[in-house]
Amino acid sequence: MGDMLEFNEIYQEVKGSWNDGRLRFSKQNVVYKSNKTGKVDSIPAGELNQAQWRRVCLGHGIKLGTSTGHIYKYDGFRDTDFEKLSEFFKLNYKMELSEKDMSVKGWNWGTAKFSGPLLSFDINDHTAFEIPLSNVSQCATGKNEVTLEFHQNDDTEVSLMEVRFYVPPSQTDERQDPVEAFAQNVLSKADVIQATGDAVCIFKELQCLTPRGRYDIRIYPTFLHLHGKTFDYKIPYTTVLRLFLLPHKDQRQMFFVISLDPPIKQGQTRYHFLILLFSKEEDINLTLNMSEEDVEKRFEGKLSKNMSGSLYEMVSRVMKALVNRKITVPGNFQGHSGAQCITCSYKASSGLLYPLERGFIYVHKPPVHLRFEEISCVNFARGTTTTRSFDFEIETKQGNQYTFSSIEREEYGKLFDFVNAKKLNIKNRGFKEGMKGNIDEYSDSDEDQHDAYLERMKAEGKIREEGNDSDDSDGSGSDESFNPGEEDEEIAEEYDSNASASDSSDEGDDSEDESAKKKKAKKAKVVKEKKERKPRKEKKQKDKAGPKRPMSAYMLWLNSSRERIKSENPGISITEISKKAGEMWRQLNKDEKEEWESKAGEAKRQYDKLKKEYKESGGGSTSSPRKEKRKSGGKKDEKKRKSSGGEKEKDRGGNDSFKSREFIETSDDSSSDSDHKSKSKKKKKKKESEEEEEEEAVSTPASSEEESD
Repeated sequence: MGDMLEFNEIYQEVKGSWNDGRLRFSKQNVVYKSNKTGKVDSIPAGELNQAQWRRVCLGHGIKLGTSTGHIYKYDGFRDTDFEKLSEFFKLNYKMELSEKDMSVKGWNWGTAKFSGPLLSFDINDHTAFEIPLSNVSQCATGKNEVTLEFHQNDDTEVSLMEVRFYVPPSQTDERQDPVEAFAQNVLSKADVIQATGDAVCIFKELQCLTPRGRYDIRIYPTFLHLHGKTFDYKIPYTTVLRLFLLPHKDQRQMFFVISLDPPIKQGQTRYHFLILLFSKEEDINLTLNMSEEDVEKRFEGKLSKNMSGSLYEMVSRVMKALVNRKITVPGNFQGHSGAQCITCSYKASSGLLYPLERGFIYVHKPPVHLRFEEISCVNFARGTTTTRSFDFEIETKQGNQYTFSSIEREEYGKLFDFVNAKKLNIKNRGFKEGMKGNIDEYSDSDEDQHDAYLERMKAEGKIREEGNDSDDSDGSGSDESFNPGEEDEEIAEEYDSNASASDSSDEGDDSEDESAKKKKAKKAKVVKEKKERKPRKEKKQKDKAGPKRPMSAYMLWLNSSRERIKSENPGISITEISKKAGEMWRQLNKDEKEEWESKAGEAKRQYDKLKKEYKESGGGSTSSPRKEKRKSGGKKDEKKRKSSGGEKEKDRGGNDSFKSREFIETSDDSSSDSDHKSKSKKKKKKKESEEEEEEEAVSTPASSEEESD
């Protein structure tokens, strides 16, 4: 038996819902940590005075009682765990783990017993059910009835809202009403907030971001009262999980964040965080509404009756003393601008992301707190809108994803180093030096997606390394790109290339100056470059009459082994056959490959011999006359077009000042005539192309006959 026992997947009932966590027994204490909230319950071993082993709905459970009156229940154990726990309790806690049977008769008549914070309903000394009185939100009395109402839990599909107890009249003690006595026992331990007595202190007109507005905060010994113009909220200190004190990026304001579970409610809205915004320059003199002796006795030097300082310091100091929880502040992280936070956007709202020592917190709309323990992996992705920013994605173990977008590119290095130092799983790791050894941790992820992220982040890493130089070069490049003189030249060149695409537009214009003639010269160059590319395509054509090229050694082996691979792997696809064959070919030794390489060499020599004989017999030369005729036909067409263009220019005449009467009368219909001319020219071109094809068709048989002769 060791000095410690640990159990995973142990459940704790919280207002009707089961929260899983880890339970650890040691010589010094019993510690339970919830996986949902991260809240830790620590029970010193010296305070334990009761331990029961019970059969419950989730297998077996253990019930622990302390000398301070608290009761803790944990379920999810197995039958075999009883012996280990019983021996551990005897050895380390000097107490016996007793077995307690539950009543399963289903009777509704029994005895109500109040034992600390629990109301147990017993039937024949066996417990039928237990009600934690901290779950009670209201207690109402009738003539012989007591009605208990419970806090609603949003995490449960079905919630118990009300239970009624019939209390028979007592015949022994007539001076005390049994109904009132029952109700007083419930209210003494219930979570019913009653504003009795004076507040310890009051902070007036504090700016609150969630819920939005200005509130007077009244600090009571057991709860916090927010009093606004429209709404009032009463927050018990038992619902406070964590306290955060975060500096704003402008270094002039401070956020004070209170994490709540369960959250405060307003209609259907739930506020899991209470966020207060303070100015650093605002000071206050605070006097507690308690005597100095009471302050010293209750707070043990944490507070004093008269205090002065910054408003945010006073609020955080008072809350820390009353809630008895530590205040979390940012750690050693510093961004590009020296601030301890990063400006980003979450769900289309801009805010600040604070990397903490044990998690991330985003303020303020909506607030998000993510602990490192519940994070599965993080991901750095390129921004969707611009390359000057990137996105930071966080995936939790529950499958939720949080994307913080529009983060400045300069923050990437600092954030990556922080995430790497905290040993969080990075989804697209692999581009940073020293990270290559951890790539195997992501073997289950999609390889294609991983490679895509890798390429993206390599590009971003190069941009980040160039840093300041890239900013200077971007500025000079932008100045050069907006040079008006160069813009005009580029536009002119684009116009020239567009103009060269149509010959009819040049021929149909009535007025042309010398600049237009220069553009025609440029046009001819562009056409020549395009014509030079055409023969390259014709060279790629294969000679179907020639001998076929020989197969490689691998292809010869594959043809002989394909059927064997199919028989050994029935139902295999074509792509899988090629993959399988490649693996098998690589596994062959040199002797086995030499057989196929010799066959491939023999086939290559046979191919060279046949190819030589084919060329000597005149093979492969039949296509040359066609090419020559096409070239000659193309030259003739160019000559025809040039001659027709020159004749038209002569018809126009060189004197633009003189115009005939017919030309003047038909000037109004010039647009329609030009359209008609363009159509007629297209028809002529089609006819010419058809004539050329007919000439080729007639010429090819003749040439073949001559060759055969």
